[in-house]
Amino acid sequence: MQFGIFTVGDRTTDPTDGSTPGEYERIKAMVTIARKAEEVGLDVFATGEHHNPPFVPSSPTTLLGHIAARTERLILSTSTTLITTNDPVKIAEDFAMLQHLADGRVDLMMGRGNTGPVYPWFGQDIRQGIPLAIENYALLHRLWREDVVNWEGRFRTALQGFTSTPRPLDGVPPFVWHGSIRSPEIAEQAAYYGDGFFANHIFWPKEHTAKMVGLYRRRYAHYGHGTPEQAIVGLGGHVFMRRNSQDAVREFRPYFDNAPVYGHGPSLEEYTRETPLTVGSPQEVIERTMSFREYVGDYQRQLFLVDSGGLPLKTVLEQLDLLGEEVVPVLRKEMESLRPAGVPAGPTHAARVARQAALRDAEAAGAGAKGAGAGSASAGSEGAGSEAEGAGRSAE
Repeated sequence: MQFGIFTVGDRTTDPTDGSTPGEYERIKAMVTIARKAEEVGLDVFATGEHHNPPFVPSSPTTLLGHIAARTERLILSTSTTLITTNDPVKIAEDFAMLQHLADGRVDLMMGRGNTGPVYPWFGQDIRQGIPLAIENYALLHRLWREDVVNWEGRFRTALQGFTSTPRPLDGVPPFVWHGSIRSPEIAEQAAYYGDGFFANHIFWPKEHTAKMVGLYRRRYAHYGHGTPEQAIVGLGGHVFMRRNSQDAVREFRPYFDNAPVYGHGPSLEEYTRETPLTVGSPQEVIERTMSFREYVGDYQRQLFLVDSGGLPLKTVLEQLDLLGEEVVPVLRKEMESLRPAGVPAGPTHAARVARQAALRDAEAAGAGAKGAGAGSASAGSEGAGSEAEGAGRSAE
């Protein structure tokens, strides 16, 4: 199982001292946080995409390309790539380029974002959000898998004989997650393509997350990619830790009370009771995170939010130390011990390249046996090919 962090890149005023980081400071802090994540043994760093203050990550591939040059094994991802307002041709080119620069350590999460005005800023209509997400991704999916694309749709100019460059590294596109808080259409889209589904898992109660993940798993199996248990699921989560839980609550309370997404509503106690937000000791974070699989099943990726709401960089780095030293090693061991055989691990470029090669070999073996006229042997080879194809799709 993969563990990591995701950031929304907000520049929120620290309520304890009134300071607000500048854009330069916040961008540099995100790089420091990513490098620290690798240092403490986490697997993934993911950034959001925003085009409005008080957020800074308007160009995720620029940020991730810089981080790629300063890390060695960290998987670099987005926690939102705006499939609705970005041109799918540009997404195809930018992330394939990043994939080459990062030696394959790249995936991305498609989403619609949570900022309504972004649609007219990029010439789109928010009322077309779901149709845009569906059509744009359909084109992106083809651009990465077909060398020459002819295409016509509703929302952009047609393509004739178009080749996106560079081509995906090793002929294997970046792994795609479809992220959603509340839209079953996006869970359906992820299932249709056999891609991953990421439930944000921060603002809503567990019953809602269980419903969305359950829908995705059923539809994943419906489309023939594997069993429901083999569907690729990721979860978000928000944590704040101190070794003593009372210290964690006392220190985090002013940040919660004044956070744009939390403050001036339900109390911290109500929110931690009704949602997956966990404020307490490392052991409490372990226990709460382990409980997630009780209602979503075995899953592949857990990302934690640790740097929002005005928390100073020093505090964020302390959170990463606790994650890397006390939380993730226990979670990794426990989750792995519980994962049944046949449930795939988290996606990596190397594993997906190997599966693609195995699929090609199986198909070649099946074709060769059929050409030789080996009746029963040919049927057996074709069966093996079909199994390999199913396994490849379930892993992708």
